[in-house]
Formats: sequence, C-alpha cells, structure tokens
Amino acid sequence: MTTTVPAPGTRTAEGAALQAVLLDMDGTLVDTEGFWWDVEVEVFAGLGHVLDDSWRHVVVGGPMTRSAGFLIEATGADITLPELSVLLNDGFEDRIGRHLPLMPGAARLLAELAVHEIPTALVSASHRRIIDRVLTSLGPQHFTFTVAGDEVPRTKPHPDPYLLATTRLGVDPVRCAVVEDTATGVAAAEAAGCHVVAVPSVAPIAPAHRRTVVSSLEQVDVTFLRSLMTEMH
Repeated sequence: MTTTVPAPGTRTAEGAALQAVLLDMDGTLVDTEGFWWDVEVEVFAGLGHVLDDSWRHVVVGGPMTRSAGFLIEATGADITLPELSVLLNDGFEDRIGRHLPLMPGAARLLAELAVHEIPTALVSASHRRIIDRVLTSLGPQHFTFTVAGDEVPRTKPHPDPYLLATTRLGVDPVRCAVVEDTATGVAAAEAAGCHVVAVPSVAPIAPAHRRTVVSSLEQVDVTFLRSLMTEMH
C-alpha cells in the first residue's frame, strides 16, 4: 500500500499551508499598552512613589508578575505582589470599561480570518478576568481558543502559551503566524517555532529570520499571512 504522506522536509501545497493565526491582545488588537503604564503610574503615586518613564520599556509586554515585581523592587514600595496585582487589574478594568480602542485594522483582520475559516487563538499575558472583559469588544466568536497569562505556569517570554494554543488547535507551530507588538511576545512566539509578524507598539523591533515587521495591522491580511509560510528556511 502506498502512502501520500510527504517525506520530512518535502514542500507541498498542503504542507506549506497556513494552519492557524495566533494573536496577542494588548497593543496588538486593542490599543491598551498605554493603559497599563497609566495604571501603574497612578497606583504607585497612591503609594507615594513616582515611576521613571524609562521603566516603561522594561515592563511592557510581559507577565504582570514580572512587571509588578520589577516596579516593587525599583521603588521599594511597601506592597506585596498579590496586593499590587489586584490594584493593577482593578485600575485596568476600570479604564477599559470606560473606553477600549481597537488598533487600526484589528476588526477587519479578525473578520477576514473568520470568513476564510482560519483557526485563530488569542494568546495574552493578561489575566483571564481582563481577557474576558476585552473579548466582549473583540467578539469571542472570532477565537477558537484563548490563553491567559495566569493559566500557564510560565507565560511570555517563554513559549508555553503559544505551544498550549497550537496543541489545543491541533496545528504545527511552524505553520502558524503569530502577531505581536513587543519583544517579549516575539521571543515567546519564536521560541515556540512560529513565524512572527511584529507590529511594534512601544519599542522598536528589528526584522529577523522568520520575523516580519510591519507598521500597522492594516498591512496584514490573509494573503499576506499565507505568503509567510513559504519562508520555511
């Protein structure tokens, strides 16, 4: 009996297909990276501390445990990590409850992915309570699966959340495109083996092998994402 399974490394039209698109949330789909910093500044002001603006690049894009832990250490604030996490999440929820701007091109891209029936996952370092609030604006129907930062033992920059998403979707990370806005998220996606589309929000990101940098989601569509799968080596 013959088999139609290609040998490893064989290039076929099916094998080169885009299997899934995995998207970051803050700063990628919703214009909220600035919200987090504003909340951090406000919370620490209430604790009697002024945050140095240069720290913004240190805390952007990572898990709350890392960013909050860094700010506690940097300021010497008398607060525990769990206490600070509650204050930050409360402040962020309050802000997105009042106003949640989508990034240019985000709604159009999600709608296009749905029309083409491409499996799509939301992979964020934000906590589940925040993701569920944001999903009411993004539309939960646009995502086959969502991953929150407090649902994995190690979140970004580790590959775990992206590997969890690809496992749940039953896809090969190499055949997935990830859209991210920070170096932390890019590192996580690349460690998982995905091709990354970087749309820098706060700090510059340089192009690299299997990493394409664009200035806006408005430059990203299904044709563009599918074309990335030809860059296998």
